[in-house]
Amino acid sequence: QVQLVESGGGLVQAGGSLRLSCAASGMTFSNYNCGWFRQAPGKEREFVGAIRWTSDTHYADSVKGRFTISRGNDKATVYLQMDTLKHEDAAVYFCAAGRASLSAIRDPNMYYYWGQGNQVTVAS
Repeated sequence: QVQLVESGGGLVQAGGSLRLSCAASGMTFSNYNCGWFRQAPGKEREFVGAIRWTSDTHYADSVKGRFTISRGNDKATVYLQMDTLKHEDAAVYFCAAGRASLSAIRDPNMYYYWGQGNQVTVAS
């Protein structure tokens, strides 16, 4: 049974940092793209960034230069390092696994498996 389990969310002051983890089981995670998405209240789910099975990374313009996605040495975990957090980064963050081509990597419909979501709150 494939499972993605997220951890690491919480409350942080604006300008601070958080690291989210996405741990996979029941699958060879390194063979999949891992995407990060977020959803704020009343808004649609939006692409944050992704690391492809080829290890290249891609980010939304809104987080480029502040967020970093990486794979753990165990290859079963993907991290989302979030620095210089802003109030507008507050949302529920989801990790997801899929095998989309590069052109479709920002489309949430191209991901097969999803984590449970993790709340990130940024205090002013």
